Amino acid sequence: MDTIIKASLGLLIVILVAFTAIITYTGYTETAYRNTISGTYTYAWTITTDSPLSNVTLFIPVPVDKAGNSPMVSAFSSHMVNGVPADWDTTLFDTGKSTLLKVTTPAIIPPAGTSAQHPYTVTISSESTSRTPIDTRNPVEKSAMFRPVQALNENTCPPATAGAGSRCYLYATSLYADYTTSADATVTVTSSVDGKNTWDVFGPHSNEYHAGITLTMRGPNHGWAVPAGKLSYGTGSYEYPFGT
Repeated sequence: MDTIIKASLGLLIVILVAFTAIITYTGYTETAYRNTISGTYTYAWTITTDSPLSNVTLFIPVPVDKAGNSPMVSAFSSHMVNGVPADWDTTLFDTGKSTLLKVTTPAIIPPAGTSAQHPYTVTISSESTSRTPIDTRNPVEKSAMFRPVQALNENTCPPATAGAGSRCYLYATSLYADYTTSADATVTVTSSVDGKNTWDVFGPHSNEYHAGITLTMRGPNHGWAVPAGKLSYGTGSYEYPFGT
């Protein structure tokens, strides 16, 4: 009888130790996650030209979620956007379906030596921190995208972004470009937004999505155009997705 009691007590102790270890481990990992989780949006917009442009007016889509919230609003409002030329006037417009950055400038004059092989580039960028983890597995519905998101079609992921949970899509949106230039000018507009979560539980972890649009125009342009978009999401680790 004493042997049975001792064996039972021993087993009970083992169970209690294991249970305590599991509770401690779970509590530590969740606390470490919540204390180190950081969500960051990185935005960049570039215009490239091989010729002078005059009387320039652009309406460029800015990343915004379906509720109309954009991580870029505070950056533009506080003039914390990098790379904006001094003679550019920038204003954000909320259309209800999208948020657009209006850019007006009398001219964009490339420096001497500019050519089709060596075009002139202006890049503006900003980085903002999210108050909550970014939804990197459903950005079209829950995170900042160039909107409206149209003609969304799944596509094969390139090797650089391929992963177990990665998904890739092609889509289209709209932008407005009005400027005068030579008939043989080439103007390219690109925009990108990256939403990334990072945290540290027994080592660094992260997950992210990337959305970008590209449009190349020849000669002068006076109206709306449809840039091509690419989206990849679900890239990285989701081992500790508390609220991600």
